[in-house]
Amino acid sequence: MELLAQHIECLIFTADQPISLKEIRNCLEEAFGLKFSKEELQETIANLKDKYQDDTFSYEIQEIAEGYQFLTKPAFHNTIGTYLKQSTKRRLSRSALETLSIVAYKQPVTKTELESIRGVNCDYAIGKLLEKELVSIVGRKEGPGRPLLYGTSDKFMDYFGLKSLRDLPTPKDFKLPDSSIGEQAPIEEIIEKALSNEEEE
Repeated sequence: MELLAQHIECLIFTADQPISLKEIRNCLEEAFGLKFSKEELQETIANLKDKYQDDTFSYEIQEIAEGYQFLTKPAFHNTIGTYLKQSTKRRLSRSALETLSIVAYKQPVTKTELESIRGVNCDYAIGKLLEKELVSIVGRKEGPGRPLLYGTSDKFMDYFGLKSLRDLPTPKDFKLPDSSIGEQAPIEEIIEKALSNEEEE
């Protein structure tokens, strides 16, 4: 098939996680109504992998998790790491992080409930979290006005490297040792308050 390599290349590029040989084969066969042998696809992918080994490319195709994915080459990891640190610092303000913490532990939660816990208006923080897709609207609460309910998104799990919400820190993780000096950080107080309210309900 003409341009087979390019079609496979675009599938690997588009996939947000390693794409398997089976997925590539199924997609191509449905898209073009043709049959592709496993050997033909493997040979084409091998050629693509060789292509990206050239020093003119900063990325390559790697076979991981039983699939294929574009990854940056090790020589550029430091540069990317620096950028990610900088962008992470810009991405979440203290206010947004505090609001996100409450959403994570109290979800589904309304804006009024968030503001009751934080003690300040949360419009801007919620807007930023929605914009960055860390929080999503998950429905409406029964009752007067049927206020919107907020919960964490799949991107939240990826952002913090969590497999599930069960991996969130528990209240004991925020307890200060008896020998500690100084005051508890505001973010710890907010999370503890959110968790305490949840346990009382």
